[in-house]
Amino acid sequence: MPASQSRARARDRNNVLNRAEFLSLNQPPKGAPEPRSSGRKASGPSVQPPGPGDGARERRQSQQLPEEDCMQLNPSFKGIAFNSLLAIDICMSKRLGVCAGRAASWASARSMVKLIGITGHGIPWIGGTILCLVKSSTLAGQEVLMNLLLALLLDIMTVAGVQKLIKRRGPFETSPSLLDYLTMDVYAFPAGHASRAAMVSKFFLSHLVLAVPLRILLVLWAFCVGLSRVMIGRHHITDVISGFIIGYFQFRLVELVWMSSNTCQMLISACH
Repeated sequence: MPASQSRARARDRNNVLNRAEFLSLNQPPKGAPEPRSSGRKASGPSVQPPGPGDGARERRQSQQLPEEDCMQLNPSFKGIAFNSLLAIDICMSKRLGVCAGRAASWASARSMVKLIGITGHGIPWIGGTILCLVKSSTLAGQEVLMNLLLALLLDIMTVAGVQKLIKRRGPFETSPSLLDYLTMDVYAFPAGHASRAAMVSKFFLSHLVLAVPLRILLVLWAFCVGLSRVMIGRHHITDVISGFIIGYFQFRLVELVWMSSNTCQMLISACH
């Protein structure tokens, strides 16, 4: 037997298209018309058998197909790891969404959990900061409040921009509230309440003199705000964690561009 024929038979045996899971790739689709050459074969012996060049061309095509199919059926390790983590995130977020609907296990506590989330909303914080700024009569207080207002506005714009770019939906079909639409906190990633709670708590811990119990309560408040958003089904766990990270970096950015007392006085005078 020639060596070329033995190598061709060994190549056909090692061809992955001959496996059971790839047999459908070799078969024509159902309802496809019969090729004209087969009709000629059935009608008479006038059809010439395929030459050696045709067989080599078919073997080259069969060797090229498995590479493309295996790339689609066998994704990379990074793709498998990412999809696995995403599935775990969705599963755990759904398990923690105990207040997501009226039929949920903790549906009776939904109002209280939503109230905890409202304490981290942007509208109450911006309104309260402006009110305190108007009532403040000290330069140090006005300086801290003006920089806090800058941090809150930066948080709203950052979260709205990232959410509009990614457009990730929450784990449950829950519609945003009116306050969420006002602050453009419509999508799930990142969690705006979590980023705001992390930024505000870090801001207060750095610029206010607080006793140890108050500092602990402030950290617990930020954690409860993020957890409440998962419990009512508005965000995934990764959305909240990403919000905490974004809030910390927003605080660091505000510290870098901290406005001095003179700058704050100029802005206040301009607003008046």
